[in-house]
Amino acid sequence: MTNALNLNAPVDTLAMEYTRDFDAPVAALYRAHAEPERVKQWLGPRGLTMDITEWNFKSHGGYRYRHSDEHGHYEFNGTFHTVRENEFILQTFEFDGAPDMVNLEYLWFEDLGDGRSRLRGRSICPNVEARDALLSSGMEGGMTEGYEKLDDLLKNL
Repeated sequence: MTNALNLNAPVDTLAMEYTRDFDAPVAALYRAHAEPERVKQWLGPRGLTMDITEWNFKSHGGYRYRHSDEHGHYEFNGTFHTVRENEFILQTFEFDGAPDMVNLEYLWFEDLGDGRSRLRGRSICPNVEARDALLSSGMEGGMTEGYEKLDDLLKNL
C-alpha cells in the first residue's frame, strides 16, 4: 500500500505544509532520516544518485550532499538546529543553485500505533517567489517519489 503525500501551500504565504503516513514504526522512520546510509537510499526523486559529503546529525550539526544525474549535479546544505530522537527535527535547507534562499524546515514524527507513523512537515521560505519556484520545479513529484522509495526501505528494516 502506498500512502499519499498531502502537500498544502496556501496562496500568498511563505509556508508549505505536508503530511505523509508510513507503514512502519516511528523509530524506523526517524532512523531513515538520521542515518546517512539510509538517507542516501530514499531522499530525492528516482534517477538521481546521492553523495553525502557532510552529515553531522545532532543539534547544531550540519549536512551537505549532492544529487547527480546525466544532466549534471545539484548540491544542498543546511544546519540541524534541533534534533530530538523519534520526535522532531528543525533544520535549514539551501540549494546551492539559489544561494541565500534558505528554508527553515520543521519535521514532526508521530506514532499512530499498530506499527504505523506519520511525518508532518512545514517548510518556511524566505519569500513567496522562492516558495513558488520550489512548487513549480517539480518538488511535489520528487517528494512523492522519495517517499515511495522510503516505503521500500522501511519494509526491509
